[in-house]
Amino acid sequence: MTWDFQRVAGPYATPTDGPVWDGEALLFTQLTFPFNAANNRILRYDPATGEVTDFRRWTNRTMGLAFSPSGVLYGAQSGGRRLVRFNADGSTSPLAHKLDGIYHNQPRDLVVDRHDRIWFCDPHGDLREAMNPQIHDKMDHASVLRLESPTLEAPITRVTYDTDSPVALLLSPDETTLYVAESSEDPDGPRELRAYPVLQDGSVGQYRLLHTFGRDYDSRSGGVHRGIYGICLDADGNIVAVGGGADAGPGPMAYVITPQGRILESHPLPLEPTNCAFGGAGSEDLYVTTTDGSLFCASGVDRNS
Repeated sequence: MTWDFQRVAGPYATPTDGPVWDGEALLFTQLTFPFNAANNRILRYDPATGEVTDFRRWTNRTMGLAFSPSGVLYGAQSGGRRLVRFNADGSTSPLAHKLDGIYHNQPRDLVVDRHDRIWFCDPHGDLREAMNPQIHDKMDHASVLRLESPTLEAPITRVTYDTDSPVALLLSPDETTLYVAESSEDPDGPRELRAYPVLQDGSVGQYRLLHTFGRDYDSRSGGVHRGIYGICLDADGNIVAVGGGADAGPGPMAYVITPQGRILESHPLPLEPTNCAFGGAGSEDLYVTTTDGSLFCASGVDRNS
């Protein structure tokens, strides 16, 4: 069955990202440059009414959003080069932001495990686009990191030592596998979906390559395939991955990939995606954010939930 994606919000002219279901509505982020700082915000789409409202403004280029198992909302604040907690009273609390005494890069995506540890992608972003003057250079690596507890004083652990451009991640339901999307903008860089085993001590083992993206046969036109930029899990534990672009390959797509790497389904998307999340009363509606600042929804695609 073809998934029917309908635009339910936007476009807002600048990219949207970070979709997450809050139990009743869909939260997602809008990213703008410094001269539109007030429109760096979190928006809330209510499917019951179709209304979109501001949830938070002045969010300092927050990209990814994630709820903890207890319902606390966290964000990857790329402009501030830190993770933050969005408190119920409307305030925002910064979390630890140094690895071995050095500022990490610009966090993009995050997930909170059952121990309240926050795993996050920390790629090399364009620091010139950040909200504040950058007095700290990029780190010499772009890795998956883990904040060991959601406080300002907690240690941060480096999890991966073999990543180049990690942009999306999630944990399997039993938290024994870490899925990471590598999506380099370098034509010769990795564009892969990886599965790392999570070991007893919290470190990860050698990854399994689930899927890789290449380039079109006619290399004269470049033809580099855009990789995966958002991943989430369906009710059966399969990875739903969104990626691709109009310039090469099959175009913008949503893929359903088993934990073993088999592609079960692929569905065209209207525009280049940035991220995805399930929502709705039965968690059966797939929401996708895009580079043009839209929010799309395909209803009833995960009917086994």
